[in-house]
Amino acid sequence: MTENEKFIHKSILASIHMGFYPLNEIKEIILDEIEDNEFEDEIAEQWALEQIDQVYSAHRQASETWSHPTDTERLIQVFDELTAQGIIALHNPGYTTGDGEYEVIQVEQALRQEGIYSNGYCFYHEQDLERAIEAEHPTLHLHFQKVDNSMDAVTIALGHLIVSCLEKNGFTTQWNGTATQRIELPFFRWQWTFDENHRDLQDYRVVIDQIKQAYSAS
Repeated sequence: MTENEKFIHKSILASIHMGFYPLNEIKEIILDEIEDNEFEDEIAEQWALEQIDQVYSAHRQASETWSHPTDTERLIQVFDELTAQGIIALHNPGYTTGDGEYEVIQVEQALRQEGIYSNGYCFYHEQDLERAIEAEHPTLHLHFQKVDNSMDAVTIALGHLIVSCLEKNGFTTQWNGTATQRIELPFFRWQWTFDENHRDLQDYRVVIDQIKQAYSAS
């Protein structure tokens, strides 16, 4: 492969292994990426589509050998438990930390319209996930904080709560107990496939509804 083909192939692997989108959407995403990078003269559409089909097929076959619950399934459980405690826990809210914080604010504003203030937030973004998928020894990083908070003690208390929930669900964690370091999940294996029967992890209306239900029950 040329360097540009390797670049696109890396995007194909990440898009399929993340498991957030159906095959037809992945094809649109990759073809758009080729066009946006002006690779059309070098990378044929047919080549890209063949690579997508091959990677998708291999990933589906590999998924049949996974032990359950996978790390991803356990992380979904953790995020649901955090949400039940009034914490905005978001899966893949954008590509960067800034993107994730923006989505958190959107959820927070929707909650405040209902008279609800969250107890903090937690998320991993797409760059975090790409690194975990690509690395030989993967680690997933989790960002956490509380909206409109400037007190380290509040941030640290939230960090301890998140770590406790993670460890209760069988995760090994690395965190130095400070307000500035992210929580790390060493040896984290992201194993997830797109399935129409799966809940859409990126539908944050679910998070809003879960927090509203938690507050109405308290």
